[in-house]
Amino acid sequence: MPFRSRSVPPRSQSVRPRSPIRRLRAAPAAVAAACCGLLVLPSSAGAADAPGTDSAHAPRIHDIQGRTRLSPFAGREVTGVPGIVTGVRDFGAARGFWLQDPHPDHDRATSEGIYVYTGGKSPGVEAGDALRVSGKVQEYYPGGKEAGNQSVTELSGATWRTTGHRSRGRLPRAVRLTARSVPEAYAPDADGSSIENRPLRPGRYALDRYESLEGMRVSVRDVRVTGPTSRYHDLWVTTDPDQHPTPRGGTLYGSYRDRNGARLKVSSLLPLDTHPFPEADVGDALRGTTEGPLDYEQYGGYTLRATALGEHRDNGLERERTREQRRNELAVATYNVENLSPASEPAKFERLAEGLVTNLSSPDIVTVEEVQDDSGPRDDGTVGADRTLAKLTEAVREAGGPSYAWRQIDPEDKADGGQPGGNIRVAFLYNPARVSFTDRPGGDATTPVRVREQDGEPALSASPGRIAPRDAAWEDSRKPLAGEFRFRGRTVFVIANHFSSKGGDQPMEGRFQPPARHSEQQRVAQAEVVNGFVRTLRDVDPKAVVVAGGDFNDFPFSPALRTLRSGHALTSPLDRLPRDERYGYVYNGNSQALDHLLTSPGAGRPEYDIVHLNAEFADQISDHDPAVVRITRH
Repeated sequence: MPFRSRSVPPRSQSVRPRSPIRRLRAAPAAVAAACCGLLVLPSSAGAADAPGTDSAHAPRIHDIQGRTRLSPFAGREVTGVPGIVTGVRDFGAARGFWLQDPHPDHDRATSEGIYVYTGGKSPGVEAGDALRVSGKVQEYYPGGKEAGNQSVTELSGATWRTTGHRSRGRLPRAVRLTARSVPEAYAPDADGSSIENRPLRPGRYALDRYESLEGMRVSVRDVRVTGPTSRYHDLWVTTDPDQHPTPRGGTLYGSYRDRNGARLKVSSLLPLDTHPFPEADVGDALRGTTEGPLDYEQYGGYTLRATALGEHRDNGLERERTREQRRNELAVATYNVENLSPASEPAKFERLAEGLVTNLSSPDIVTVEEVQDDSGPRDDGTVGADRTLAKLTEAVREAGGPSYAWRQIDPEDKADGGQPGGNIRVAFLYNPARVSFTDRPGGDATTPVRVREQDGEPALSASPGRIAPRDAAWEDSRKPLAGEFRFRGRTVFVIANHFSSKGGDQPMEGRFQPPARHSEQQRVAQAEVVNGFVRTLRDVDPKAVVVAGGDFNDFPFSPALRTLRSGHALTSPLDRLPRDERYGYVYNGNSQALDHLLTSPGAGRPEYDIVHLNAEFADQISDHDPAVVRITRH
């Protein structure tokens, strides 16, 4: 009997490239050319065997998937596995298709779907094709096994033949994901060990529910967007609108326990030239049905690869504006400007300036994070950032704002982490018409600033000066910058911070549960240094006014923030906001707070505002929202 056979190499365990793949989708004509010559056999041939295969003994997909996250067939060759093609990825370096058995077993823990990896080759199949596939079963770990992600059970080095064809309308029915079908509990607790050998409990845990559907067609209907469209053409939705909602349509990550399993990532298998991916903001909706195979990827975990996308409904999310500070109020803001350099697009400078002037109402002092050197990411030994800051302050003036001055200290080359070659650092912007800066010489990349007593009041040995720049806590991380300001006759100490990133932490949706936060130890050590410095200021004057602002890369409930507040050295005015408003960053569909402005008791009870103008929007100019604190000086 004639048949069509394809042979592809096994998948390597290298990391799939992220950014370019999503832009290399084949046009429909190319897909049609790849599929031409498909031999469709009559329905009576649907049970025909591959050469040398006894179909009575061929494993079914649910046999291959098994009842845990690891296949009992891993590393073995299987032959004649039957199924229907439900989705095709015919772009990028990780091409392949999803195969689903239309005759499921009665075990909710065993998936009926599997991915067939074809490497860089066009799969040459279409949704609805009935196939018998032979190949090697393997567990593919996106990002490499050491990254901590869960594995994808798949067939590689596969050959197959077409045994029939079904119309798209007769594909296996998609499993509907709803608030009731996805458990509230996120994952089993394995004391930090791997859960991949544990029997799945899809009725108990969200991650187990998703794993039991790996490779199968799933659907969501009338869902709210909780993570905006990224430059990689994906977004996040929630299947449970009542799961920790924010007032603007997001889902709040309010504790390590509240991981919000109703979140689901959505990307598209449809050609972008004929089916543009929606440009959605948080709070928008995908109306109608979005459906496709359920995959797992390195950045975000379980992902619905849409073969049908719901209609994008824009709910008109608006960027916020904070009020202008009064004459007797000192407004201190923090803003992560995300790798800003002269190489950045002019539009970025313009929009940052508009945000500072219009949305933030021209704060008196701004701690700015991720200011790059004057050559940007070009690694040429440059460390100065005067051109970067001059372009930013000039853009502010052109936007109708104040003539900001700035203070900063150049880092040592390649010593502070961040984008290679960029030499990111923190800096102060300030409005000389409202505040003055007390310049004291002696601050450089390696000399620690000290607190000394001067006329009975605390003063800095250097202003600006770096706090303990040689301390091991700041290895490969930005060093905090302390500055001495004067407002209405009173000294105000401001500390600009950018703590170490969360890089290296185990993923929330990974196989180790609960995930280890390896990076946390360094941030706690950094918090101890800053807390100690603030205590030294307050030892001289318990009523000293101190503001520590910046991107602390950690949550209000984290050990690092608790350490910053220890001994009542600093408090978090953020805590006085309604709980569902405590966020300024959106990651994997979770609204969370990484940027903070902490104040000493001498600052009284400041007013705090997070100004939502970036993180919830697809056209964000930075991935962080700025925040502002207003301190009243009587």
